[in-house]
Amino acid sequence: MAYCMPLSWRISEDDEGLRVDKFLRRELPRVPLSHIFKLLRRRKVRLNEKRAHPGDRLSPGDSLILRGDPERLSAEPEDVGRVKTSRREFDVLYEDEHILGVVKPPGLAIHPGTGISGATLVDQVRAWLEVEPDAQGFSASPAHRLDKETSGVVLIARTRRAMVALTKLLSGGEVEKTYLALVKGRMPSQSGRIDIPLREHQQTAKSKAIHGKRCQPALTNWKLLASGGTVSLVEVSLGTGRTHQIRRHFAAIDHPIVGDRRHGDFAFNRRAKAEWGAGRQMLHAWRLRLVHPLSGKKLNLSAPVPGDMREVVDRTGIRGRVPWKR
Repeated sequence: MAYCMPLSWRISEDDEGLRVDKFLRRELPRVPLSHIFKLLRRRKVRLNEKRAHPGDRLSPGDSLILRGDPERLSAEPEDVGRVKTSRREFDVLYEDEHILGVVKPPGLAIHPGTGISGATLVDQVRAWLEVEPDAQGFSASPAHRLDKETSGVVLIARTRRAMVALTKLLSGGEVEKTYLALVKGRMPSQSGRIDIPLREHQQTAKSKAIHGKRCQPALTNWKLLASGGTVSLVEVSLGTGRTHQIRRHFAAIDHPIVGDRRHGDFAFNRRAKAEWGAGRQMLHAWRLRLVHPLSGKKLNLSAPVPGDMREVVDRTGIRGRVPWKR
């Protein structure tokens, strides 16, 4: 199916700070990265009516327009190196004509990217739905992100209309996300709030040189569920949605996520893997609540905690309100 050109996007708060090339890579997964850079070099991408460069940072309300070869942009997946798959590693929690709610297992990347091989969640969902892009080039896509090693609920927009509506809800804080996390150490109280600004995750060296290190407000709430020995199981809800927010916030208060290879305690992680089998970060997107933006239906989606995380928690011997033992 040919694309209706030009393609255009209005940038939401959820994509604030994202580079133009990374935004286009996400929105056009059927198009080779080399061709995206070719479009940028040939001035086919306009940001607020000016030539866009790969490293330009997006701001809420920005207008991004792409003009390109319809045949190239609408090429079949095998023509642009897209992974073909019949695998389905995800489970379906909810489905209608606009939205799909799925459970992403740990170890499955959502989008293609550097160092990612094999079929991603996007590949698997589109293959399972057997969908083709619409007249504007949109195909079923995740409305938000989870790290590769994080398991749990992911919302998939099946239509462009649903994507716009979900993005508005997410950026407006109208989607309630609840996580489970196993963290190092005993928490100091039964509940708490982490209110620590976080540095802009994708700020360029040039931007740092001109503006200094930019920080963004970030708020994380937590409740203690169980503890014992050297770890605690906490329920986490987000007041903001910064990149790696939960991982960075708990590391900032000296209670890093068990198994977190980037922000965690590396010596502790080695012991956790040897003693409890914690081979990845113990973080799970447990529940997601929202009002369906198109039907008005209340959605309450809950993802079962994966077996490897349950086994690790059980091996620690902690006591308290462990969800799967109620």
